[in-house]
Amino acid sequence: MTKFSVPARGEVSENNQAIFDNLQKGIGFVPNLYAYFAKNETALSDYLTLQNRKSTLKAKEREVINLVTSQINGCRYCQSAHTVIGKMNGFTDGQVIELRKGTASFDPKLDALVKLAASVVTNRGKAAKEAVDGFFAAGYSEANLIDVIIVIGDKIIMNFIHNITELPIDFPVAEEI
Repeated sequence: MTKFSVPARGEVSENNQAIFDNLQKGIGFVPNLYAYFAKNETALSDYLTLQNRKSTLKAKEREVINLVTSQINGCRYCQSAHTVIGKMNGFTDGQVIELRKGTASFDPKLDALVKLAASVVTNRGKAAKEAVDGFFAAGYSEANLIDVIIVIGDKIIMNFIHNITELPIDFPVAEEI
């Protein structure tokens, strides 16, 4: 059986060491999944550029997408990380669980967003017409739709990396639902 490992700072290139240092300064540690990307010379930098791109979506809206996508893809690492980040963005424990289940009864606009994201992920991009219509009826634009798909793509990358590697989760482990 293949065993995957998290590289230490000294085991990665100078460029990736600099990114590790910036992550350490910015968030206080280097998450295991980010560190794993550093086994590739350019992947960590490329991924962080994608993740930190300017978006028409607010941070809270991106967390809605991250939570439901990670739940559908069964990624415990990302469920755990985005539970923490979701709470940092103002969601309660109950709201995080509800978002992971694909609804947001507490906010009609976020409900339309989570339903669209869930439909896109579940149907591999062929979202239900009702979900698309509901998204636009809630006030979202085509520019927002593009950003939803980009955030889903970002999260699928992380979900798939973790689902294959099963690296240790270095966040408080999210409740199973």
